[in-house]
Amino acid sequence: MSALEFAQWLQSTDWATYLRSSAYTYPSILASHLTGIALFAGAILVTDLRLLGVIMRNQPVSEVIGQLRWPKRIGLLVVATCGILLASSKAEEYYYNTFFRIKLTLLVLVAVHALVFRSSVYNNARALDQARRMPGKAKLAAALSLLLWISIACAGRGIGYIEPPLDKLHAALTSLRATAEPR
Repeated sequence: MSALEFAQWLQSTDWATYLRSSAYTYPSILASHLTGIALFAGAILVTDLRLLGVIMRNQPVSEVIGQLRWPKRIGLLVVATCGILLASSKAEEYYYNTFFRIKLTLLVLVAVHALVFRSSVYNNARALDQARRMPGKAKLAAALSLLLWISIACAGRGIGYIEPPLDKLHAALTSLRATAEPR
């Protein structure tokens, strides 16, 4: 099964069709996605700005990271769950969307970022508290994090501005056939 065939299958499932066509469920999931983004992005922003020494300089890094760990986890859970639901309901459209592909690529880079810096920076915050100056690796982690998450937000916003190629959409062709057939 190709990626396009999988996207067509996923989008045509009963629950994805319901989400896409619901007047209340789709907007509610979208609103939850945006709320989760605000929670998650706010916690990421504060953490990264603290690591860069821009804000909360009198607060230990370990305290800032520790206090924001659960809001980040909850926000990520909400964002990921809602994002998967939203993407599956329009999977075929997103298959053709350049911004969606960029966003997925950036999300993979965020995962790589987490693997690279998790043990040396984010799970080593007490050592950062002891340092006279913030180590360059911590600042690099924060700067890259900000760059990646801002890029993800921009790509996510761009998704809505790309019109899918209507001549290629299976769902559009199916719905056109359904309206053309006599009942």
